[in-house]
Parts: sequence; C-alpha cells; structure tokens
Amino acid sequence: MRHDLPIQTTLEVRDRCLCLHLQRAARAIARRFDEALRPLGLNNGQYSLLMSLNRPEPPRISDLAAFLAMDRTTLTANTKPLARRGLLEIIPDARDRRSRRLRLTDAGRDLLVAAVPVWRATHDGIDRLLPGTDAAALRADLRRLSSPDEDRPRT
Repeated sequence: MRHDLPIQTTLEVRDRCLCLHLQRAARAIARRFDEALRPLGLNNGQYSLLMSLNRPEPPRISDLAAFLAMDRTTLTANTKPLARRGLLEIIPDARDRRSRRLRLTDAGRDLLVAAVPVWRATHDGIDRLLPGTDAAALRADLRRLSSPDEDRPRT
C-alpha cells in the first residue's frame, strides 16, 4: 500500500524544523572551528574537551560527559588520543577508585593558551555573521534547550 506524502509537508519540515536548522548550523560552525584549530592539531570537540578541564579540580569522567552532553563511552574514546599526545591525564578518583578523573597537563594548558586567540578570532568572525542578534539571549536559549529534561518546566 502506497501512502502519499505531500511536498508541502517536506517544505514545512524544511522551513520549521528547529532540529534540522540547529544541526545544520552546528555542523557549519564546527567546520569553521575545525579549520581554524587544525594548525594546532585540534578539532573543535577536542578544544572544548580540553577547555572543560581547565578548572581547579579534575572532573570525573561521568560529570564531564554530562557537561559536554556526551555518553561516557564516546567521551572516553575522545580522551584517548589527547592522553597519547600528553595533553590530559586519566587518573583514579581519590574517593572512589572505580571512578576516573581527567586532568589537563602542562602541555595541554600550553596548547590551550595558543588556541584561545584562534578560538576568539573565529568566534568574532561568527559574531559578525549575526549582526543585530542578541548573542547572550541566543546562548541562553540554547542552554535551555540543552538542559536535562528534569530542569525544564512541565506543561
């Protein structure tokens, strides 16, 4: 049995689907940062991961996975090449030997110091593509959309 799907439905999804537009924008922005960070041997995901380790106490892998909206398996796979490069260390949690924490190394910190101006320049270029946009409101909206379901108001 054949069911017709009107072209108007396709056009509605094309024009209305927030998920589609967010995915397209995220991929385009990610490509910009990947290209900018490539000379430093990083991609945008690695930069974000390393930057998220720049804190007083090394985070647990599970906490970092939640922050980066990644599953633990994917995060662990993404840490391995950075650990091999000596940019981060995977260390046992002093309070729970079953848990692991991630610590930025001096080499990782030095690489971030070199990468921040590249990130800023790339971000400035993206900001110029959005004249008249309230960037703070956009970031707040995106944070609301990416917060866990239990943080969202019930309707």
